[in-house]
Amino acid sequence: MKIVACNSNRPLAEEVASILGLRPTKAIIRRFADMEVFVEIQENVRGEDVFVIQSTSFPANDNLMELLITLDALRRGSARRVTAVVPYFGYARQDRKSGPRTPISAKLVANLITEAGANRVLTLDLHAGQIQGFFDIPVDNLYAAPLFARDIQERFAGRDIMIVSPDVGGVLRARSLATRLNADLAIIDKRRERAGVSEVMNVIGDVEGRDCILIDDICDSGGTLCNAAVALSDSGATSVSTYITHGVLSGGAVARIADSPIAMMTITDSIQATEAVSHATNIRQLSIAPLLAEAMKRISDESSVSSLFD
Repeated sequence: MKIVACNSNRPLAEEVASILGLRPTKAIIRRFADMEVFVEIQENVRGEDVFVIQSTSFPANDNLMELLITLDALRRGSARRVTAVVPYFGYARQDRKSGPRTPISAKLVANLITEAGANRVLTLDLHAGQIQGFFDIPVDNLYAAPLFARDIQERFAGRDIMIVSPDVGGVLRARSLATRLNADLAIIDKRRERAGVSEVMNVIGDVEGRDCILIDDICDSGGTLCNAAVALSDSGATSVSTYITHGVLSGGAVARIADSPIAMMTITDSIQATEAVSHATNIRQLSIAPLLAEAMKRISDESSVSSLFD
């Protein structure tokens, strides 16, 4: 079993390797003068079970090309099996045609990863579960819910909590966590009455006097979550916190969250924290390294991954 760490989230890859008692395989991943990606694996991988750890986060296209070229290098190096470990799967929000003559980019990326030489994919909280069907190779989709549930139980012990979905599309995810915690569920109904008129947010559920916890898989600009937090506060919530699997947090998201009613945003380290995130007073990270390490060990041992969540 070997681990190849690409550049998008090297600290996570090194932590996973440390938990497994391994060291990352020696490899050079660099750029030519025109920014073409060059990869050279500097150890023998013939007949090995190799795991490539790379999130396709910002800059998404550069990190995706790094992953593809590394997979190709390992395939040509005669690795027995290559698993693409993609904690954050970019382009996942483009999982269907949103209008005429638009792409299904998630399917394209799935094809690229498969053709580059991956034999299987390990990822975390795919934005849409059906993306697993875009691959013609096995996909293990891990869940952050057990990690979040343990943390919520520790931080909110003895408090009257309510799990909240920030939109109708995330109800299944929020309901799953609410069931684990034996907590109530509320939903934010978001609608725009007409073009040019700001969104109206209605809270479905009685949140007055409750500690509300917003659950989502991705936070990009932070607009929806911040607006939801305002709506919950206006409805009488005692406090508003959020648990997000993938903290994309692009543009002015960190500043927007700092100025919002969100007391604390908890994200995983599926995406390496930027300097702004590291210095934010109301954003914290949970490590997914133990979860990834255990899943990788089970894949290598040919044992059950799904039993991790029983």
